[in-house]
Amino acid sequence: MSNLLLPNVAVDVPADGLSIGDASAATGVSIQALRYYEREGLLLDPTPRDPGGRRRYSLSDLEWIAGFVMLRETGMPIADIRVIADLSRTPGTEAQRLAFFERHRETVIAQLAQTRTHLAAIEKKIAAYSA
Repeated sequence: MSNLLLPNVAVDVPADGLSIGDASAATGVSIQALRYYEREGLLLDPTPRDPGGRRRYSLSDLEWIAGFVMLRETGMPIADIRVIADLSRTPGTEAQRLAFFERHRETVIAQLAQTRTHLAAIEKKIAAYSA
C-alpha cells in the first residue's frame, strides 16, 4: 500500500506508534471519531494494539487519516470514503480508484464554481455598503 498518495503528516512517530490521544492531536481528529472510523472499517488497516490492548498508530495510519480528513473537507461522504478504503485494500483496483477520484474532482470543481459565485455576490455587497 506504499504507493498510495496521501498528505504528509509532520509528526515524529516512535517505533511503537502513537497513542490514540497523540494521534488525535497529530491529525486534529477527535478520539471518538478515530474510534468510529476504526469501528466502521474506514481505516486502511486494522489499528495495532499494544500488549495492554491500547491502540497504536503508525505514520502510515496518520497519513491515511489525514487523507480521510482532506476528502471529508472536500465534501466526500463517509460512504464514498468507505468505497475508497475498500478499493485501496484490493490490488488491481487502480482504474476504479482513478474513476472514483475523477468523479469527485468534478464535484469539487462544481463546488468551487459555486463558492466563487457566492464570493462575487459578497464582494458586491461589501462594495455597496462601503460606498
